[in-house]
Amino acid sequence: MSLTVTPVSGEELRSALPDLARLRTEVFREFPYLYSGTPAYEERYLQTYLEAPGALVVLVRDGSEVVGASTALPLAAETEALQRPFRGSELDPGEVLYLGESVLRAAYRGRGLGHRFFDEREAHARRLGLSVTAFCAVQRPANHPARPADYRPLNAFWEGRGYVERPDLETTLSWPDVGETQETPKPMRFWVKRLD
Repeated sequence: MSLTVTPVSGEELRSALPDLARLRTEVFREFPYLYSGTPAYEERYLQTYLEAPGALVVLVRDGSEVVGASTALPLAAETEALQRPFRGSELDPGEVLYLGESVLRAAYRGRGLGHRFFDEREAHARRLGLSVTAFCAVQRPANHPARPADYRPLNAFWEGRGYVERPDLETTLSWPDVGETQETPKPMRFWVKRLD
């Protein structure tokens, strides 16, 4: 197994988009996201990372196969739904790097790649002169029928990285759950870190 972790952009990112879209669709089907998306939709969504100034995509490859990825984008370039919770808070959206999604095939978890994703994105925020990193996580009830018996939330990992859960910073995003055909709104809560 020959793993490489590299930031990509431009044509290298463009050529990886189909693999990345398939990976995202595969990993996000798992709890807690239960996302019933399609690679075609994901490819369209990922165009943002080709076009937005300050965007970052980090790929993990095993040989030539994309097995993991992590994204980030200045919050000022993100959607209104993601910016809105920060307005009226003590945090200036113009100072925030929004940490998009991190996806990793199950066989590659537990090898420190989650830490590497955060290291890469936090370093990127510093290069851009941004003082805050933040992401949001879906809120599912503890008794959700699709929750696996062995499911472990990532809260302790995020706290260990210095992130603080912010119940006062919440938004709603919509997508179809596995087994559904219509999008339904999902509550999303932000976690925030002030960089040194």
